[in-house]
Amino acid sequence: MANRVDELSIFAFGLFSVARFVGLITARGGSKGLPGKNIANVGGQPLIAWTIKAALGSRYLKRTIISTDSDEIADVAKQFGAEVPFMRPADLAQDSSPHSDVIRHAILWLERNEGRMPDYIVLLQPTSPFRTALDIDEACAIADRDDADSVVGVSAQKSHPYWTKTMKANGLLSDFMQWPHHSEYWQRQKLPSAYVINGVIYVIRCSHFMREATYFTDKTFGYVVPPERSLDIDTAWDLKLADLLLNEIVLKDK
Repeated sequence: MANRVDELSIFAFGLFSVARFVGLITARGGSKGLPGKNIANVGGQPLIAWTIKAALGSRYLKRTIISTDSDEIADVAKQFGAEVPFMRPADLAQDSSPHSDVIRHAILWLERNEGRMPDYIVLLQPTSPFRTALDIDEACAIADRDDADSVVGVSAQKSHPYWTKTMKANGLLSDFMQWPHHSEYWQRQKLPSAYVINGVIYVIRCSHFMREATYFTDKTFGYVVPPERSLDIDTAWDLKLADLLLNEIVLKDK
């Protein structure tokens, strides 16, 4: 899948639509799986700072706002240049709180307090610190160019669905999904393309999302992110790996 947009086109699209795209970084304070991860020191700075830096470097995003229930996260976000125009209600900051409700709350706040909702909200989760400003611009450019309802970050599936198995209680393996009768699919090179959502970026048309409460439609496009920028931090091991890699990047830039 080709999603490379030349930089001149990105600049032109960005000038035209600078007021239409708002970045939204969601970062709640209470994480049971990895407490404090959003402001954990990674590569010499808080994890959330990497996402803020990418957002502020985007030509498309008019502004970057934070949705959080944590005063500590809010203070860190402001230090790195993001806006915290509201605090997230406690009932939207639970382990069981749907992310869609968090997005909806942010859009409604903008509409009620600033007079209008943006055309697109660009969801950027701080657990994807390797995303770049160019990734944001290219995904937004796809939305602009193709009048998309949404653009979702994806990565090529490393383990193809046709090769996935399930295991019964007695240990017997069986196919997870029904195979088409094509023997050549045993050859990796002949498998059809398969992509997995990686959480790196979601460009969401606000009007459609507020009506349907979903960002998947028949006008949802994929933006392919390479593996080296697709790491999603969910465990202590992920955090350690990100710290090692980001420290390496910081050293190279000096």
